[in-house]
Amino acid sequence: MSKVSLADLNAASSHDFVAALANVVEYSPWIAEQLAASRPFASLKELHAALMAAIQTAEPDVQLALIRAHPDLANNTQRAAGLTAESTDEQNGAGLDRLSEAEYAAFQRANDAYRDKFGFPYIVCVRRHTRDSILRDFEARLLNIAKTETRRAIEEIGRISALRLDQLVIAEDRLKVHGRLSTHVLDTHIGKPAPGIPIELVELASLGESRVVARAVTNGDGRTDQPLIGDRPLPIGRYELRFHVARYYAERNVPLSDPPFLDEIPLRFAISEPESHYHVPLLVTPWSYSTYRGS
Repeated sequence: MSKVSLADLNAASSHDFVAALANVVEYSPWIAEQLAASRPFASLKELHAALMAAIQTAEPDVQLALIRAHPDLANNTQRAAGLTAESTDEQNGAGLDRLSEAEYAAFQRANDAYRDKFGFPYIVCVRRHTRDSILRDFEARLLNIAKTETRRAIEEIGRISALRLDQLVIAEDRLKVHGRLSTHVLDTHIGKPAPGIPIELVELASLGESRVVARAVTNGDGRTDQPLIGDRPLPIGRYELRFHVARYYAERNVPLSDPPFLDEIPLRFAISEPESHYHVPLLVTPWSYSTYRGS
């Protein structure tokens, strides 16, 4: 997806404007056509608000066609037939292209049950979720009535389009679509930050394999040079931070047992607010550790 400035979009021909924004909402260029006639936009927030207004004021049959234009999740047949590049990237980013057999079967059951009940595909902003949380969301939303799910689908389309606009359009403002996960390690044995400690961030899974989503090493301030997750939503789900501390103490000639009492320290936690900042530090000695949710 090539980036374009908001100023250039405002000045572009209608044809070029529609071509640039055609896939911000899945296979629905009519929205971009309507937006082209509403220019200029003073900000990215104003552009996205106009996009949502176009959807929310559309006739019910047009809204339904918009919802039906979206693909099922983890559907190999639809993948073979062709998803938009945006949908492919989003689903792959959530790991939906490498499901275990049990996960794939669970997604197929959920897709079928949802379509049977509502007559349209389940829509969720997958960049805000892990595989586990999507399946939990499926289960919760299957209890809703069709009117509620139509509204939820439009809300999720709003989240998807906001993220696509954020990736596509350069503007002075930004949409609130990003979260941040950070950590630091404090050696409370000496009361100083702990540099040089390898860290892994693992996304935990119930039906499939857990996967490492980030690796880092603490710097001189005991922090990582970059957030463990940043410049995107934090996927809802369960995680484990693994801190490899034994070598750090051995290199500083701290007396350790053999094997060390603490070698790899796992901290398990959950994320429920994708656009928030989660700071999960480790306070450690050779014999103890603690954590908290910081800011």
